Amino acid sequence: MSDPLFLRFGREFRAGDVLFREGERGEDMYVVQSGLVQILKRVGDEERPLATLGRGEFLGEMAILNDKPRTATAVVLEDARCLVIDSATLEQMISKSSEIALRLVKKLARRLDSADEMIQILLHPDPKARVLLGLKRHAEGFGEETALGVRVHATATDLAREVGVDQGQVHDVLARLQRLRIASEDDIGGIVILDLPRLLEFMEFLEMPRRFEG
Repeated sequence: MSDPLFLRFGREFRAGDVLFREGERGEDMYVVQSGLVQILKRVGDEERPLATLGRGEFLGEMAILNDKPRTATAVVLEDARCLVIDSATLEQMISKSSEIALRLVKKLARRLDSADEMIQILLHPDPKARVLLGLKRHAEGFGEETALGVRVHATATDLAREVGVDQGQVHDVLARLQRLRIASEDDIGGIVILDLPRLLEFMEFLEMPRRFEG
């Protein structure tokens, strides 16, 4: 049976398609129905990945809510189906449904929390701790529950760029987590957190010496 929402608002995108670029004027927001979309932010001369969004996530809403240029770039990682909603349609949906308005507010609040968390990660002096904190942020904020654990939609390369370390340090951290059976890498370069509570306990254990020193 066809999805009436997709028939009205849906579009299909291929891996590599750019939904929008940082600095452009924004006229639409996107709701991901399937596939993956990566959010990139320009920092100096390079673009750093901020998040990877999957089914049920939305993006691009800020530009049409505050009528300002896009603050990041969105690129399709895996073939995706998205609902494309313009500002007039969004306003109608919000005015007619308090549930949609509430979900939007909650999602925006989580985005602000995630942005604050990213700032705290980048300020941490220990590069390997930044890797662990980056993994935690992805797992809790954007992870996908699977039979093996929480799949993080970021590769070691993505994580290194995101938290400002070299790939060797990311691989060192992942190797240690694999030995402890806390995480592993899958066949396509993604990272699976096999035991999220143990990851948090491990991070707490590593942080204890710093607290005593402080």
